[in-house]
Amino acid sequence: MTGRQVAALVVLLASQFMMAADFSVLNVALPEVGTALGFSTGSLQWISTTFALCAAGCTLVFGRVGDYVGRRRIFTAGMAVLAVSSLVGGIAESPAMLLTARTLQGLATAAVTPAALALLTTAFTEPALRTRALGLNSVMMSSGFSVGAILGGFLTDVFSWRWAFFINIPVAVAAILIVPLVVDESRAEKRSRIDLPGAVLITLGLFSAIYGVTRVGEDGFDLVAGASLIAAAVLLGVFWVVQSRTVDALVPVRVLKKPDIAFGNLAALFIFGGETALIFFTGLYVQDVLGLSSLAAGLVLLGIGVGQIIAGTVGPRILQRVPPRTLLGVSLFLQGAFMLPALWATSDTRWLIPLIATQFVNAFFSMTAALSFMVIATSSVDSDMQGMATGMATQSQQVGIAIGIPLISAVFAAVIGHGTVTAAEELNGIHTAIGVAGGCQVVVGLLLWAVLRRKTALPG
Repeated sequence: MTGRQVAALVVLLASQFMMAADFSVLNVALPEVGTALGFSTGSLQWISTTFALCAAGCTLVFGRVGDYVGRRRIFTAGMAVLAVSSLVGGIAESPAMLLTARTLQGLATAAVTPAALALLTTAFTEPALRTRALGLNSVMMSSGFSVGAILGGFLTDVFSWRWAFFINIPVAVAAILIVPLVVDESRAEKRSRIDLPGAVLITLGLFSAIYGVTRVGEDGFDLVAGASLIAAAVLLGVFWVVQSRTVDALVPVRVLKKPDIAFGNLAALFIFGGETALIFFTGLYVQDVLGLSSLAAGLVLLGIGVGQIIAGTVGPRILQRVPPRTLLGVSLFLQGAFMLPALWATSDTRWLIPLIATQFVNAFFSMTAALSFMVIATSSVDSDMQGMATGMATQSQQVGIAIGIPLISAVFAAVIGHGTVTAAEELNGIHTAIGVAGGCQVVVGLLLWAVLRRKTALPG
């Protein structure tokens, strides 16, 4: 890499890490935020859900807009919104003010994340360098989520929950100043109209789907959840019809029909949804079942972070020897397989050592799966559609993160019921939840391997 490429890589990866960490940095501070600002216990979840709805629902739209108006322009605008929204969140004195800040942070994430990824793929066109850059990007995205939870706990304990917002501001300002100096503007060569009907349909459809799933995970299946999921199915179905009949479609149907795009984005839902659920239930196990501190839970989660970092470093070398399609299915299968040993976890703290060891391996394969998916998703379309491809890939990650915990939490709640439960009953619920998550990954990994194993080269 040239010196300018290295500088571009550093600032873009730093932004990706921050955006991923921003998703989870407040999760561990929710009780303190609720007490300080007057949130009820039942409404606390909206601090996370509001962010997730905007981040996952708008990513594809902003990715495609970046193709038209310029990816660097969208990146810097998103960073500006992040800086302002973080300031608003840090000084918030009411629930409404905080939720407004979280909404803007979600929109900033939806703008910055696909734009940064598209800038990476267009800045590094040589296959080996692109794979290396995407590997480091996957490390930042995946480890950022787990590190964000640890960082949020540290900032809350040492300073205040408000610093979970304030820490974003200097990073965002630095990115706004540096990116124009080291990253060239990138946009599609062929300009066309923005598909507004498609943008509205996909955004509302994903909003409805994520809200419905979140509602099921927290309150069980009720009329509102059912109506949201039905609305999501209708909106996404209409979106498919509109895309098939629109000349300048937001996502051309020919792209959606590509096996690489379809199966790769399906895999992303399970890769990221399963990993975030594992992180969540590991925290419950360490704190509620073993009775250890939040700091101890953070130290246990470091095993996941280390596994992801190592895999992100050696992953590009593995991809030089193993076709991405093959590695995707095998890695997802092994990610689920090494989640399942947690089914034998007991209330004895001696089980922490095998837990950390198996989760380290699980994290390693979750990263190789994520890297394989990203290489496939961004190599299957031409440069004019890189914003769309990276937007779709990022959106799949965000949707997986947004729905993973609510879906598996619904399984957990169905086992333990409502009201006060003992540590043994909670452990039983954790076993069932992790078993379902890991089992789904094993099955989907096998299916992907069976479907894609004969394809050994990416299309040009």
